[in-house]
Amino acid sequence: MVVLNRIYTRTGDDGTTALGSGERRPKFDLRIEAYGTVDETNACIGVARLSAALEDADVNAMLGRIQNDLFDLGADLCTPDTGAKLKYEPLRVVAAQVDRLEAEMDRLNADLQPLRSFVLPGGTAAAAALHVARTVSRRAERLIVHLAQTEPVGEPALKYMNRLSDFLFVASRYLNNRAGGDVLWTPGQNR
Repeated sequence: MVVLNRIYTRTGDDGTTALGSGERRPKFDLRIEAYGTVDETNACIGVARLSAALEDADVNAMLGRIQNDLFDLGADLCTPDTGAKLKYEPLRVVAAQVDRLEAEMDRLNADLQPLRSFVLPGGTAAAAALHVARTVSRRAERLIVHLAQTEPVGEPALKYMNRLSDFLFVASRYLNNRAGGDVLWTPGQNR
């Protein structure tokens, strides 16, 4: 259970922050960058939901589930699996979360036409915001993959981040399709 009585603690004034295990690390540590960028992704999805709530209730609900999953992912990344016994069971992303994301993506993608061009970020307000979230999620994924080269990261966490950017892309296409279609790239159009 999370209890926050006071937001500032002053413990980070020295440029460090605590992991879920209690270990302190510099705020520029790769693990901190990774879960911080997951948090940034979550904030971008929150902005996208402002418009998604008006455009499609199902997509908005899916995004709400994803936001909760991203907090799970942040908790997962905040507590490295070192094999040491902890006083609590750390929260980990599980395969069922990846499976749900794939199933929801398949549902949104079912009636979309195959792409014959790259898509420009844009279209409806929600679709454009989802493209921003997609690019931030890709950055988070790159950081998590980099982290996994030097420290343990759970396979479901890696898979979830890989699927998330795909989901956000498909969701943007789905919303644009409902509004008239994708905004397509025309190679060399302005030469």
